[in-house]
Amino acid sequence: MSLLDELETLRAEAAAGLKAAADPAGLEAWRIKYIGTKGLLKAWMKRMGEVPKEDKPAFGQRMNALKDELTAAFEQAQAGTAAARPAAKASFDVTEPLPAGQRHEFGRRHPLTRTTEQLRDTLRALGFEVVEGPEVEDERHNFDDLNIPADHPSRDNWDTFFIAKDALLRSQTSTVQIRVMEQRSRTPPIRVIAPGRVYRPDTIDATHASTFHQVEGLYVDRNVSMADLKGTLQLMVEGLFGEGTRVRFRPSFFPFTEPSAEMDCSCPACAGEGCNVCKGIGWVELGGCGMVDPAVFEAVNRARGDNAYDPEVWSGFAFGFGIERLCMRRHGISDLRLFLENDLRFLRQT
Repeated sequence: MSLLDELETLRAEAAAGLKAAADPAGLEAWRIKYIGTKGLLKAWMKRMGEVPKEDKPAFGQRMNALKDELTAAFEQAQAGTAAARPAAKASFDVTEPLPAGQRHEFGRRHPLTRTTEQLRDTLRALGFEVVEGPEVEDERHNFDDLNIPADHPSRDNWDTFFIAKDALLRSQTSTVQIRVMEQRSRTPPIRVIAPGRVYRPDTIDATHASTFHQVEGLYVDRNVSMADLKGTLQLMVEGLFGEGTRVRFRPSFFPFTEPSAEMDCSCPACAGEGCNVCKGIGWVELGGCGMVDPAVFEAVNRARGDNAYDPEVWSGFAFGFGIERLCMRRHGISDLRLFLENDLRFLRQT
């Protein structure tokens, strides 16, 4: 019997086997046996060396035609089996009314989401553009270009999540201000905010978490001053806590701003009168801010290869606040861990 005759026998056997395969399991077994990667058809293709040279073209054409024929027959049989399968029945009737005493439970947006949206809306109204940046960063963007020295404690493993050499989970959204200013398509004036998630290896308690959210703000223009910064933040806190909320600055230090300040606002719970939330002093701390240090502009210029942010021409302010802290002040929440528990009772209260 010639190889072509044997091949025809294989074709007849495959056709009979496919006809007998009446269910999905049988079809899959047939596919594996005949047209699978280790099936009979594949094995036959390896016998090309046994074919005389003058017969190779005809044998090859027959093998390809048989492969196409069996594949098409399998797909047709598979489609027929799927069509014959009874449609799955719904596990419940969506039109059936709820039993007596049972009510629909409606979800609510998370308080952190609502606070972030309020921040965006307020700062957009002041002309700020919302931007984003990567959560996995390198040391240059997270430390070097922010004027953070090599021996600064924040670079230690117990203060930053390092995941590889020169790769870390960003510990602050200040990295985004560097990435924005580095873009050659952008030149001053620039006014952006960058809300996002940040990471620090803190022990989780009522006021700390290893994953939390910040909003970073940056404004660069000619003759920007601390008065511009305070006015902007005054409007921001009034958007969050209501008109009449007061702000104050306390001198502080951050490597990337000079001068630097911690900002407080009058306690939203007691309107500055003094209560348990503010520990009787009438003020609550919100976050840090200050004027962009000229060293940051110089680092950006080095990365860009130009002098687009000449510190003799341009000045700017930056601020960074924890969104969890803002949300806690806004809703009178005393324990940060409540944000992580997905307790519907808590979400309804806020």
